[in-house]
Amino acid sequence: MSPTRDPLEIVDAPPDDAHRRVPAWAWALLVLVLGMALTLWQADGEKRHSRSEAQRVFVQETEGVAEALRAQLGQCGHLIRAFQSIFLASEQVTEAEYIRAYENMQSSSAMRVGLQALAYAERRREVDGDHYVTTMFAPQSGNGVIRGLDVTTQPSNLQALLHSRDTDELAMSAPFVLRQSGRRGLGDGFILRLPVFAPGTQPGTVQARRNAIIGSIGASFRLSDLIASVLPESPKQLADLVVEDVSAGTARPLYSETFASRRDGAAHSEYAVSLQFGGRTWKVVAHGANPEDGSWLLVLGIGAAISALLAALTWSLVSTRARAITLGTSMARRFQASEERFRKLNEVLPCLVLLIRRSDGRIVYRNAAARTHLGGDDSAGLPGLLPPGQQQELQWPGNDPAGVSVHDVQLLARDGNWFWASTWTSSVELDGVSMWLLVASDTSEQRRLTERLSHQASHDSLTRLFNRREFERQVQARLATPGLDEGAILFLDLDQFKLINDTSGHRAGDELLVQLAIVMQERLRPEDVLARLGGDEFGVLLPGPADMDATMQTAERLRRSIEAFIFVWEGRSYTVSASIGVVLLRSAESLKALFAHADAACYLAKEAGRNRIHAYVEDDAAITRRMSEMEWANRVRDALRDGRLLLDYQELHPLQPGHKGAQVELLLRLRGEDGTEVQPGAFLPAAERYGLMPQIDHWVVETALGNLDRLHPDGAGLTSCSINLSAASLENEALIERIQQLLRFHQIDPQRITFEITETVAMRDFSASSALIARLRGLGCKVALDDFGAGMSSFGYLKNLELDAVKIDGSFVQNMQDDPMSQSIVRAVTEIGHLQGLQVVAEWVSTPQLCALLASMRVDYVQGFALHRPERVCFQRDDDV
Repeated sequence: MSPTRDPLEIVDAPPDDAHRRVPAWAWALLVLVLGMALTLWQADGEKRHSRSEAQRVFVQETEGVAEALRAQLGQCGHLIRAFQSIFLASEQVTEAEYIRAYENMQSSSAMRVGLQALAYAERRREVDGDHYVTTMFAPQSGNGVIRGLDVTTQPSNLQALLHSRDTDELAMSAPFVLRQSGRRGLGDGFILRLPVFAPGTQPGTVQARRNAIIGSIGASFRLSDLIASVLPESPKQLADLVVEDVSAGTARPLYSETFASRRDGAAHSEYAVSLQFGGRTWKVVAHGANPEDGSWLLVLGIGAAISALLAALTWSLVSTRARAITLGTSMARRFQASEERFRKLNEVLPCLVLLIRRSDGRIVYRNAAARTHLGGDDSAGLPGLLPPGQQQELQWPGNDPAGVSVHDVQLLARDGNWFWASTWTSSVELDGVSMWLLVASDTSEQRRLTERLSHQASHDSLTRLFNRREFERQVQARLATPGLDEGAILFLDLDQFKLINDTSGHRAGDELLVQLAIVMQERLRPEDVLARLGGDEFGVLLPGPADMDATMQTAERLRRSIEAFIFVWEGRSYTVSASIGVVLLRSAESLKALFAHADAACYLAKEAGRNRIHAYVEDDAAITRRMSEMEWANRVRDALRDGRLLLDYQELHPLQPGHKGAQVELLLRLRGEDGTEVQPGAFLPAAERYGLMPQIDHWVVETALGNLDRLHPDGAGLTSCSINLSAASLENEALIERIQQLLRFHQIDPQRITFEITETVAMRDFSASSALIARLRGLGCKVALDDFGAGMSSFGYLKNLELDAVKIDGSFVQNMQDDPMSQSIVRAVTEIGHLQGLQVVAEWVSTPQLCALLASMRVDYVQGFALHRPERVCFQRDDDV
C-alpha cells in the first residue's frame, strides 16, 4: 500500500508535463512589458496632475491671502468693538480712561499693523446740523492734527460714520489720504467706524439710533502696512498680486506686489477673490507662475525600476517553490501576532467586555475589567448580573452583526452593590458558535454629577431652598395648567436684616437666613413651596383651593413665627420681622403680573410700618398708585435712553441797580412717547423713589455745561445759569469730578454756574450738604439755598452753610400783600441774607405790585410767570414739533 499523502502538501508536476509550462523568463518579460506600459501611463498622468496641482496651489495661495486679509480686518473690527464696549460699560469715558484702554490693548495684532489712531468724535448739534468733532484719540504722539477735526469735512469718513450710525454695524470708509502730519509718508488709508449711543436700552430703529447717537469711534489704518502684513514671504505659485476697491463699481488699486521668488516666471493664469467688510468690497487679483515640474520623469524612473523588480520577483516566484512557502509562513505569523495584539488590547480596555453564549446564556469570557468589577456567576449568565425588574427590559439585537442594542441598566458589582452602566450588545460568531458581545461602561459617577448639577440649578446654595428660577417655574406651571391655577403666593421681605449684616457681618446674616428658612418650613404644609428669591426675600406657593381668609391665616402664622424667633450670634440677641405681600393666583393671568402684584403688596406692607401683611385685591388704590409709579419710572428710563428729556429756562429779573447780564434757572421737562410735554411734578416723584435722580442730575449737568452758550438768546453773554441738584447727588463724588472735567473741557468760567439745593435736602443731611457745597465752591461755582422757609428750618442754616444766594420759598412771596406774617418773614430773610453777604431771590412773583413791594425790601432778584414764562433752551428748539 502506498503511504497517505498530506492533502495540503504541494508536489512537483510529473516530468512529462514540464514542456507544457510557460518558462519563467516569459512570465518575467510579460510583467516587465506590462509594468513599463503602466509606468508610461502613470508618468503622463503625473505630468497632468503636476499642472493641476500647481493651479490648485496658486488658487489656494490667492484665497489664503484674501482670507488672511479678511482675518486682519476682523482683528481691526474686534479692536474697535472693544473700544465701543468701554463706552457701553461707562456712562462717561474720560480722556485718561480712553488712553489707558488704548495702552492696555497694545498686544493686539491690529495695534501692530497699520494702526494710525483710535479717535472718538463727539456729536455736536449745531444750527446747520450735526457735527462730529474729534475730542479724544490715541496714541497722542503724531496725531495732534486730528484734535478738533470735524468728520463732516471728510466725505469718505462721514459716509462711514453715518452708515455705522444707521445700521449699528461696523462701517469702513473709502480709501483716502490720512490727515496726520509729522510722520513718515502715510499714503492712502481707511477708517473703521462704530457708533456710541446714549446709555440705556439699545435703539432698535434707524430713527432711534439717529436720536440716541452721542459720538463715533474711528480707527484709521494705513493700507500698505495692513495688506503687506498678510502676504506670504515666499509663495510657491504667486507671481504678482493686486488689491483693488470695487465698492463703487470701478476698480481702484489699493496695493500691488511682485514676488521676488517668481519675478522670472511667466504669469500664465489669473484668479480673483472678492471680500466684503464694513459695507465695502475689495478684490484680490493674482497671477500665477508656471514652473516646469519634472516629477513625471521621477515617476518614469521609479516605474521602470519597479517593473524590473517585479519582473525579477516574478522570475523568483515562478522558479522557486520554497520562496512561496516562506512567504506563506511569514503571513501566518503576522496574522497570529495581530490576533495576539487584539487579545491583549481587549484585556486592558477600561470597559467591561463579556461574551455570552446564545444557546444557554452562559458567560464564556470576561476581560480584566469585567473580572475585577462584576459579581455574579458565569453559569447564571447575564440575568444573574441584573436586578429582577430589569431582566425583561433588556432587548437583544437581531442576528444582523451590524445591529447594536444600547441600554442603561444596573449591574451587580463584585462587592454586592448595584451600579449604573451604559451597555452596547451585538451579535457575533466565533468558531461557528453564536455569541452575544456585551460592552458596558460605568456611568454611576456621571449620574451622580448630573443629579447634583440639577439640584444646584434649582436650589439656593445657602438655605437649600428652591431658588427664584425654580419658584417661578413651579408657579408658571400651575398658571398654565387648567385645574391647578388655584392657590396663592406670598412675598416675604425681612425688615431688620441689614442691621444684622452691618453690626455682626455677613456670616451672621447668612446664618440668620438659614435658621429662618427652617423656622418657616416648619410652619408650612408638605405640599407648600418655600423659596429664597434673593437677598432677604422669600416666596411661598400655597397650592390647592384657597380663599383670602385662609391665605391670610397662613401668612399671619409665618409673620408671628419670624417675629417670635430670637437669633443669637456671638453673645448678641437679635429679633427680626417680615413684611408680607399676599396675592391669589387667580388675580393675574401672567407670571409677570402676578409677581408685580405680590411685590407691590409687599412694598406697601413695608411702607405702612413693616411687620405686617398687605393683601392684593382688585381695584386696590394703593397698589394702583405703586404700579403707576413703576410705570412712570420705566417711562423716565426710556426718555433717558431715547433723548426725550428737555430743558426750559426762566429768567431772573434784577430789582436793584448794578446787576448786568441775563441770569436764568434751568427747568426740567419730559417729552412723552406721543410727543406731548410732561411737567416734572408727574415724573420726578417716581424717579426719586426708584433711584433715577443721579442719572437725571448727570444728564442735566452734561447737557447744560456742554451747551452753555446755546441755552439763551444772549449766547456767551449769559452771566449766570442755575442748575438744581437732587438729594441723590449729595455724596456723588463722580458727579463732582465730572463737573470739574466739563468746566475745564469747555473752558467755562465757574462763576457763571450756580447750583441750587433745596432747604429740605440740606436739613435731611446737613453734613453731606455742607461737604457738597464746599466742593462746588472749591471749583469756583456758586451755590444757592432753594425754597428757603419751606422746611421750617432756623436762620442758623444761613449762618452755617457757605452759600452765595438764598431763594425765598414762593409760598411766602405770593401771599405777602395780604399776609403780614409772610411779609415779615420775607423782610427778615432778606436782611439776614444781606448781613451774610448773600444775594436774595424771591420766587413765584405773579404781579407787578409784588415786584414793587419786594424792591422796597431790597430783594436782589425776582422770578415768576409775571416776569417771564419758561422757554425752551435755544439748542433744543429745532427738535420741537
